[in-house]
Amino acid sequence: MSRLINHPGAILRRPALAGVIVALVLSSLVLPAQARETLRIGYQKSSTLITLLKTQGKLEAALAKADIDVSWHEFASGLPLLEALNVGNVDVSADVADTVPIFAQAAQARLTYFAQEAPSPSAQAIVVRKDSPLQQLADLKGKKVAVTKAAGAHYLLIAALNKAGLKFSDIEPAYLSPADGRAAFENGKVDAWVTWEPFLSGVQRQLPTRTLADGSGLASYKRYYLTSTSYAKAHPEVLKLVYEQLQEAGNWAKKHPRDAAQVLGPLWGNLDVETVEAANTHRSYQVQPVKADQLGEQQKIADAFFTAGLLPNAVDAHDVEVWKP
Repeated sequence: MSRLINHPGAILRRPALAGVIVALVLSSLVLPAQARETLRIGYQKSSTLITLLKTQGKLEAALAKADIDVSWHEFASGLPLLEALNVGNVDVSADVADTVPIFAQAAQARLTYFAQEAPSPSAQAIVVRKDSPLQQLADLKGKKVAVTKAAGAHYLLIAALNKAGLKFSDIEPAYLSPADGRAAFENGKVDAWVTWEPFLSGVQRQLPTRTLADGSGLASYKRYYLTSTSYAKAHPEVLKLVYEQLQEAGNWAKKHPRDAAQVLGPLWGNLDVETVEAANTHRSYQVQPVKADQLGEQQKIADAFFTAGLLPNAVDAHDVEVWKP
């Protein structure tokens, strides 16, 4: 053994072997590259500002600077979107009508408001065919009215009936999606249709109609952006970036109505540019912070739906978290 130890080759091999061992040990200590964070955004086809940001790539570019990726998740309507938000399948919700968070609260969802669009009352309306015998809201008594359940238009219908001295039970509601509501209205299957933009401008431009009432004086129609309460607490810096991008998108849409319409038209079922422009004149697209002491209309909405027997329990609209930019 002494001959092996003292052999010149053995002396040379020992440092080399030690170097290999050290390299192996050091390589085992190198940590894997940290995975980039991903913001999961839920949206609908009618989510105007988020859709603009998605199509133009501006939000992804802004978040990439903070090493954050984006994944997009499309939903058919607002309620499934907020359900996904509540169970943690998405992190942020694009705009939903003011009624949708109330239904989510009734289902015990814990959500946080992080932005709103200023009121757009003329962006929804109750329409009848031009040759309809219905001339005023009181004439809706006993009639079949198409409306999308839990949409902002649903509350407009309740508020309009109350103004006319009617109860929700005085009409026959036909709960239909916007596409099915348009078909039923066009084919005379319902007496009236309550809808919102861009479906409203679409039917007004393509069919002879009359408007019994829009939201003016009845329903201000705010659009809210929400996140889970846990995400709001853990990632305020991400919400700040999203909020700023939404404000920029809203300002751009108002300053460049033709350009915005050309982007949105194909995404909204190949609507012509003129119809999209008309629809967007009724939307404020003015992104603002949500203030807890300004949720009075949310409470009115909650009370109206509960009184009409459309909510399983009363809702305290102020029992929510509000993120402050």
